[in-house]
Amino acid sequence: MKADSPAITFALITEADVPELTGVMTRAFDDDAQRHLGQPRGGPPGYDNGDFFRTWLFPYKESVGFKILSQGKIVGGLIVWILPGGNNNLGAIFVDPPYQDRGVGTQAWQFIETVYPGTQSWTLETPTWATRNHGFYEKLGFERVPPEVQKPSEENMMVYRKNMTAGTKPS
Repeated sequence: MKADSPAITFALITEADVPELTGVMTRAFDDDAQRHLGQPRGGPPGYDNGDFFRTWLFPYKESVGFKILSQGKIVGGLIVWILPGGNNNLGAIFVDPPYQDRGVGTQAWQFIETVYPGTQSWTLETPTWATRNHGFYEKLGFERVPPEVQKPSEENMMVYRKNMTAGTKPS
């Protein structure tokens, strides 16, 4: 853990959390758009109005969302898809910019690996231009899936996978 890492806890996301989480998600995605694209705003559909959660979290029994809390304040969130057979998906992870580069994302991923120890593999998609994300995922043990062996993906997206084996310690 980094020296300036805040103490964090996790709780399941509820509909009541959506307004605060949407603010955090908007700041995180807009910060990426500014850093990498030189655009003031940018993110997946619904990232800035709560529809992202209403589309990808609440309607599906396979999806589970956790808010990341520091001193009772929401500082990030994540959505995972827990699938039959243990080949799970990280649908989203985001951290409020003032809490980025302080170990919050790493702690969040360690939490997920601890909560889902039976996972065979984790897969995720991230934009090709989000190079900071690439380094973060690779640090956690994810490897880029070569385009020729990927299922069709959205344009300008990269697929990463982390294979979990018996005895693998969480990142």
